[in-house]
Amino acid sequence: MNRIALITGATSGFGKATALKFAKNGFDIIITGRRTQRLDELSKEIKDQFGVRVLPLTFDVRNRSDVRKSLCNLADEWKAIDVLVNNAGLASGLDEIQTGDFEDWDKMIDTNVKGLLYVSEAIIPLMIERQKGHIFNIGSTAGKEVYPKGNVYCASKFAVDALTKGMRMDLVAHGIKVTQISPGAAETEFSEVRFHGNKERAKGIYAGYKPLRAEDIADIVFYCATLPEHVCINDLTVTPTAQANSYVFHKKL
Repeated sequence: MNRIALITGATSGFGKATALKFAKNGFDIIITGRRTQRLDELSKEIKDQFGVRVLPLTFDVRNRSDVRKSLCNLADEWKAIDVLVNNAGLASGLDEIQTGDFEDWDKMIDTNVKGLLYVSEAIIPLMIERQKGHIFNIGSTAGKEVYPKGNVYCASKFAVDALTKGMRMDLVAHGIKVTQISPGAAETEFSEVRFHGNKERAKGIYAGYKPLRAEDIADIVFYCATLPEHVCINDLTVTPTAQANSYVFHKKL
């Protein structure tokens, strides 16, 4: 039997790249996301290219009922999940706190914090039953250092940092590894989503330097997931060479 990896937010960016990376290396894949068509397209791509099993599940991680309906009713053949990648997350808006939109705040907190908890709540018991597994929480440099106008997004990613540390303490007795990967600037749909579909504004974020690619993060997740049983990388912060911290960049414009 192949090992099984579950990746949330698999319809684009880090999630899609991670699903492809694990499938290429012989894992059976559970992919989740809100966009059914994209999940079906990715499922076909994985099956055609790599010949592994794929289970696409359409739900929004913000909806606990839907999460539980999908993940707490897995067929027995899919329950032995070896790797969980809590990737679903987003930024929405870039405003000073006094002019921020509460709908943006709710979307970020519900996705980045509560969504991670809802998925983990469903999968952790399966790992505890087997006394093994590896959980990856995709954080951000924004969870290490606050930047101007990042307020609520940074708060949500600081929460991911704290939750990861707490998970590691609570699950260590069960042989479950917990790793946080905190990327810096990466050219995915991230900024387009943050700016509510404004592609030009999003494109400007990555001008003048070479940002990370989704595949860079997928490679790192896979590396951490395939280390010996006694080795766990707890926390990795990853930036492009041109980025010193959350807001210091060297751009050649």
